[in-house]
Amino acid sequence: MNPPSALGASPRADPLPRGIVISGAKPGEDVVFDYGKLPKEFRREYVPDGIRFDWGDISKVYDELSSREIPGPAELEKWILDGSEFDAYLYEQRTIRYINSTRQTDNPEFTKAYEDYVEGLEPKIKVASFELLKKYASSRFRGELPPSTFALEDRRRDAAVRTFKVENVELERQDSTLAQRYQRTMGAMTVQYRGEERTLQQMAKFLEETDRGVREEAWRLASGRALRDRAALDDLYGQMVKLRDGEAKNAGYGNYEDYAFVRKNRFDYSPGDCVRFHEAVEEQIVPLSREIDRSRREKMKLDVLRPWDLSVDPGGRPPLSPFTDVDGLVRGARRVVAGVDGELSGYFEKMTGLELLDLDSRKGKAPGGYQDELAELRLPFIFMNAAKRDGDVRTLLHEAGHSFHTFLMRKSRLPFFNAGASLPLEFAEVASMSMEIISGVHYDGVFYDADCARRSNWEEAAANVKLLAWIATIDAFQHWVYNHPDHSAEERARAWLATLDRFCGLESYEGVEPSRAYRWQRQLHLYEAPFYYIEYGIALTGALGVWARYADDREDAIDAYKGALSLGASRPLPELFGAAGVEWGFGSSAIGKCAAVLRRALKEYGD
Repeated sequence: MNPPSALGASPRADPLPRGIVISGAKPGEDVVFDYGKLPKEFRREYVPDGIRFDWGDISKVYDELSSREIPGPAELEKWILDGSEFDAYLYEQRTIRYINSTRQTDNPEFTKAYEDYVEGLEPKIKVASFELLKKYASSRFRGELPPSTFALEDRRRDAAVRTFKVENVELERQDSTLAQRYQRTMGAMTVQYRGEERTLQQMAKFLEETDRGVREEAWRLASGRALRDRAALDDLYGQMVKLRDGEAKNAGYGNYEDYAFVRKNRFDYSPGDCVRFHEAVEEQIVPLSREIDRSRREKMKLDVLRPWDLSVDPGGRPPLSPFTDVDGLVRGARRVVAGVDGELSGYFEKMTGLELLDLDSRKGKAPGGYQDELAELRLPFIFMNAAKRDGDVRTLLHEAGHSFHTFLMRKSRLPFFNAGASLPLEFAEVASMSMEIISGVHYDGVFYDADCARRSNWEEAAANVKLLAWIATIDAFQHWVYNHPDHSAEERARAWLATLDRFCGLESYEGVEPSRAYRWQRQLHLYEAPFYYIEYGIALTGALGVWARYADDREDAIDAYKGALSLGASRPLPELFGAAGVEWGFGSSAIGKCAAVLRRALKEYGD
């Protein structure tokens, strides 16, 4: 993620807590990837080669940056780039430890390595980094830096200075520790079903079975397991809300919402814009969502739609079966990406060749999926939980979109501060969601025959309708939570149900009401990344625009997509959306256009 300055070049000498697991790990088995064999294609020019990831070595670099004389704008620019190269080193070391801790939550060595970072190093790094931010903020040469490169970075640094408080470092450490507890709790959730121990992610495939009894049994089993930890997860979230509200108050903000918007560099929209998004979704997407449910209920000849009826094919066809093992998933994805674009195909081939994937679902692995960046190497890593479902294909291609962002920024050799760690998530998710949607055009003959490919694309369109409604639910719930920080668990439960009622579908939870009341606990963003979810809704407006362009002119749409991704974080959100050839905005007009695009897709791919 970042460029150079003065003291050495490559071979890294950091002792690492063992490597990164690759796809194909068997339950209980470590398959360790040799980090040392990854190509070092970007030379260090400032960070010492022999630096170790301990405070003794790290503090020496901070001391040098802090004490360096900056007599003019050229020296300030070089100082920023040196600091950015150092940031890349620190971020990569953190990423390695995070990857290992999520891929095997029950491995004490991996857990300890990440906890040592969170509890020992990260607080010191935050304080030392703030001292550098103050040094930058006080420089009289700030205004003389080239605005095309540094204007947005100046705004980001200014926001960081305004929101930083030393007393929050300890609160953030406690928050990170609680987030790890959430990961361990969710990673330990398994059930015994049909003679095998299965994760809740693996149980999801049984919800696609045509036998309603099988679906209900699987749903009740998985839901019941999740509910066993509801009291602990409720308490955990309550602790997190109090910590976060304390951070906001310490920084002089009235509530965590206002504080989070500044910290997240949301320069181009406000909490009020998010409220208007909620209203637009309620007005224009929820009716379409309920139309889908009504049609499903009629096709299935049901009096009442139940939560275990939402993933099965309403026409009674067997579940889509795109692959039989992780290797089949990767082979198919390679062919699909090759159909989209040759350059992007080369990037995916590089990832598979370097084995930068952990795709299978297994006991002890954290839930969900993500792409993270090895910042010094400028290489992506993809993590997910495949369960042999159609959605797994979409997840891999979604995360591949993020990885293409990394590669295209790497190609344009952006400074670190305009790359990965600073990426506005509202546009980072355009990269991923666009790839997820447009890749479906190429499923025919790869994962499916023509009929199943159409069915997969219909399900994707329907899923995006549901996703917009769910994004509004989660975001509106967070707005309530952090504007009422002293609420009780009972008040939070009522607020959740009231919010869910605004945006929900037509399924009935009669007799299983607790599963509906605690459904929010399985949304990891609420625990691990507060206020990170609206970005998906904003990005989906852009991704649907890219998909519409791709339908008209594939080459032009992909060229614009790649050009926009190569800009990294160097432009404001409206300009990034414009570079991709799509409209910026997520109010009533934009959501209306999304509804129209989705209606057309449902009609085109439907029976």
